[in-house]
Order: sequence, then structure tokens, then C-alpha cells
Amino acid sequence: MTNSDQQPAQHATATAYWTVGPEKGELRREDLPVPGPGEALVRTLYSGISKGTELVVHNARVPECVAEEMAAPNQEGSFPSPVKFGYLSVGIVEDGPADWLGNTVFCLYPHQDRYIVPVEKLTVVPDGVPARRAVLTGTVETAINGIWEAGPRLGDRVAVIGAGLVGGMVAKLLASFPLGRLQLIDVDPAKRAFAETLGVEFSLPDDALPDCDIVIHCSASEAGLERALQLAGDDGDVIEMSWYADRKVSVPLGEDFHARRLSIRASQVGVVARARRHRRTNADRLRLAVSLLSDPAFDAFLTGSSPLAELPDVVQRLSDGALDALCHVIEYPVSDDPIRQNPATRSAPTEATR
Repeated sequence: MTNSDQQPAQHATATAYWTVGPEKGELRREDLPVPGPGEALVRTLYSGISKGTELVVHNARVPECVAEEMAAPNQEGSFPSPVKFGYLSVGIVEDGPADWLGNTVFCLYPHQDRYIVPVEKLTVVPDGVPARRAVLTGTVETAINGIWEAGPRLGDRVAVIGAGLVGGMVAKLLASFPLGRLQLIDVDPAKRAFAETLGVEFSLPDDALPDCDIVIHCSASEAGLERALQLAGDDGDVIEMSWYADRKVSVPLGEDFHARRLSIRASQVGVVARARRHRRTNADRLRLAVSLLSDPAFDAFLTGSSPLAELPDVVQRLSDGALDALCHVIEYPVSDDPIRQNPATRSAPTEATR
């Protein structure tokens, strides 16, 4: 049973962010249908910008050969554009099945102020997790998948290369493991303070300790991958969590790569890591991810906020380097029209239909 028959008039439309060309995004108003059986109307409170992937989309750099695989779960349109892309959204269920009403939920949904989804696509945010922090659920999920792929064991020596959002998240989760050694490695010495906040030892690449059982690479750089292979001990594993999009990357498979029997394995969040694939679902992984966010230390990953009306400008500033962030949070107005607040956020009146 739903409350659809009493749906307020203001829910007839929604405002969403669309990438409409290379380095060009805009807010569009679109029709919002009445929830059907088993569907919920969610009013968004916050969404997060997953900088690495979203800037690839913003800059039209998604390779055609993986365009289908890289589509977000609730994406509309297609690459390169126009496309509605994003996957870190937290809101409140305002209409739908009675047992869902009023719940704060996480959803892998693009930046949009209200939306309709089947309830099975929603993950309930526990009472002890603030809604703002819950936007990190999708990134924690990515880190969990990489750790499942790596399979660290008691006393392992582990290095994480790249102290960005994903690398930092992986290191944060690994800090609770009974490892023999854990280092977070980055070329930027200013990242030392961030590592200390996470309770993780920091190192510059040249000072990092070798002979690692596992190296998890998250820097999305050729130099970082080369250093990962150097730091891995004999028969060691390098877990590649970077996505290079359309960039060509050279991997040093000469020298001692074969003699030391090194392994490079990919980790990608689209499917559950093979070590857990038969016993965990994507929904299980999301529930685990959001439960971990009761720890206030995760707030270190939230590095700024802006209203929805400024989202097109924020994405461009992230792209050109004018704005630095790990996860930048977008805040949603309760009732004001974000397009009316900032008409410059769209190039022309556009009506997007579902």
C-alpha cells in the first residue's frame, strides 16, 4: 500500500544535473511520475561528487568499449552526453510502501532533488549514521570490494598508494585489521596530516618500505603503478583500483616482474569481488558499507559543500583544479527551485523526460 493518491503537487517535477557536452553540465527540470507498486519517492538531502569517475564523464573520456559497463545503476542517457550520472545520494522516503515512509536511505542515484526508485534499490541508513556522512556509502563499498579482492591475512605488510578518496578509504578500513604493517603512500607531503587523522602511517614514495605482501594501487598514475610493483615482495599481489579511462598506461613487465612472480589484479565495484561473489550480494555489500559509517572519523573525507544550484560550477571547478576536494557534498533545498535560484546553471530551458 502506498500514499501515492495523496502525492503533493510540488512533487510533479524534479531537478537533476545532466552532463550535456565536454566540460559542460546543467540543471534540468523533468517530469516525476507517481510511485507505482513497490516504488518509493525519495526527497534528496545530500549527494556526493565521486570526483574521479564523475570528472571522466564531465570531460567526455569514457571509452566507447566500456560505456555499457561503466553506466551507473540509475543513469539516464548515454555516454558521452547527454547523460545523468552520479551514485552517492542520501534522502528521505516521502511516499511509497508504509514500512519505508520516513526512512533515511542511501541510493546509487544521480544528483537529483527528488526521484522514484524501486525500494529494493534503497539501503536504509542506520540511526547512528548522519545523513551527510552517509553519502560516503558508495565509496566505502568500493573500498570493501578492493579489500575483499586483496584478502589481507594476519600480520601482512600492506601498502596503499594514493591518498585520495578511494585510497584513503581503503587505508581507513585496513587500519582496523591485525596487519604487521600498513603505509599510506602519496607524492604530496601535505597528505601526512590526512593519514594521521585516519590513524595510518604516511610515507612518500621514495621512503616507503618494500617487501609488501599486498600493494593496493589507487593513484591512477603510471608512476604509482610502477612503484607498486617495486614495493611488492616476491610472489606479492598488486591490486589495481585506479581507473585510467581513455589514458594509455605503460606497465613495467620487464626487469624482475616475472622472476619475482608478481601478480596484478583488477578490482572494480560493478560486481562483488570473486572471493565473496557466491556468498554476498551487492545489497549485502552496501548494508555493510553504511553500517561502518557510524565512526565519526569518516568525516575527514567530507571536504566541502555547496547548494544544488551551484553544482554545474562546482563540477567545472573540480575539473580545472580551482577546487580541491576528496568528497564534495551537494546540499538540497527543501522547497525552493534550484534553477530559479541560479539561472546560469543551465544554458537554455530544457525539459528532460523520464
